[in-house]
Amino acid sequence: MPRRKMHVTDADGSPLRAALRRLREDTGVTEQFPADALAEAEQAARRPRLPAYDATELPLFTIDPPGSMDLDQAMFLERRDGGGFRVHYAIADVAAFVRPGQALDAEAHRRVVTLYYPDGRVPLHPDVLGEGAASLLPDHSRPALLWRFDLDADGRVEGTDLRRALVRSRARLDFAAVQAAVDSGRAEEPLALLREIGMRREALERARGGVSLNVPEQEIVRRGGHYALAYRTPLPADGWNAQISLMTGMAAADLMLRAGTGILRTLPAAPEGAVDRLRRVARALGVTWPENMPYAVVIRALDPSHTQHAAFLQECTALLRGAGYTVFDRERPTERPLPADPGHAALAAPYAHCTAPLRRLVDRYTGELCLAAAAGTDPPEWVRAALDALPGEMEAGARRAGQVERECVDLVEAALLRDRIGQVFDAYVVDVRRDRPTAGTVHLYEPAVIGHIEGDGDGPPLPLGHRMRVRVIEADPGRDKVWFAPA
Repeated sequence: MPRRKMHVTDADGSPLRAALRRLREDTGVTEQFPADALAEAEQAARRPRLPAYDATELPLFTIDPPGSMDLDQAMFLERRDGGGFRVHYAIADVAAFVRPGQALDAEAHRRVVTLYYPDGRVPLHPDVLGEGAASLLPDHSRPALLWRFDLDADGRVEGTDLRRALVRSRARLDFAAVQAAVDSGRAEEPLALLREIGMRREALERARGGVSLNVPEQEIVRRGGHYALAYRTPLPADGWNAQISLMTGMAAADLMLRAGTGILRTLPAAPEGAVDRLRRVARALGVTWPENMPYAVVIRALDPSHTQHAAFLQECTALLRGAGYTVFDRERPTERPLPADPGHAALAAPYAHCTAPLRRLVDRYTGELCLAAAAGTDPPEWVRAALDALPGEMEAGARRAGQVERECVDLVEAALLRDRIGQVFDAYVVDVRRDRPTAGTVHLYEPAVIGHIEGDGDGPPLPLGHRMRVRVIEADPGRDKVWFAPA
């Protein structure tokens, strides 16, 4: 999912909207699906493969942003007799609709991930599935992969069960409503337990040395002839919900590692140069980072509602670069051995993507591998046959999504400043080019825009980590990125 979330509310005829439409066309992946893939999706929506096990008595609920229709996960939480908790977590069963080797499957392999734009999305699957028959919408029975976790009083997993099941969500909730219900004390126990379990899982994450980035969502609006930027600060409920998904991803990794065949999401430790750069950014933004304090501790002390902290959290996503997918297969130990280091550096534990199959290709395969591991059987041959290509496919899809994200950022920031050419802003210098110290990167105090700065080649070096006044010299959505010059 996108590292830098954005949402835009603006008129359809604006320069920003037009530039976003051109960007969609340039990626070569559009909302329209090939006719044969769409026909398969429509047929599968009418006749999915349904599981024998019926779990529709579980009063599951979903938590997603308002208006979301592609609902991958639903949960039900309860206390265990004698202490601890039980988590039921249903994941949409995309394999119940998509047949291996057919047109819809081929199109999913071409798209790889859902692409997100400030004004919409280009989905991985046709909406008849992704927002319809495969989505865990309330009051509809759906095929799912149903996880069950037994946790101790501290939130540690003591037992795991996974099977295909027919499920039925009872309610579609959003994060603000969940937060309000929990804060007011009105939340019934299944929902109130999300806070208890989430906070215990967050404590375990801290103890492991892991960290979750609560990156604010940027909203771009048009006010009085100018674009403006505002942040949506993540709520505690966002983090509690994320902990359930992370717990599932770690359980999936454990299942596959014990079975000897699987695909992990891995991330090496950040190189020293990247950490050094982040320290410079911290100084520039006034973020306290004592010399001997670990990165994870610094992140947890930040307040996403604070403008400088929000900007720093955006910069911290750079340390997630280098993540990839690692395949291993017990039947091919020489070619695909168990990884020497199966860990994910940000989570401080082995981890797998498995909770978003409506929006990410690899999760369909991870789910099948976990089902086989839980049952003690061999994975389906179509899954094993896809393992060699999956890391490369996911890398290409992530690269495309990253390019879309970067270009969307450029477009939105240019839209913010297109009518303010020549105006002067206060900024931090967050990076200076080694080969040309009069050029680098600045981050405005307000609005939270990051742009290139180019000074006179004979002028003084940029003051890394310090404030300076800068003038907007270029900003045109779809034509020029934001560029500044010293004022």
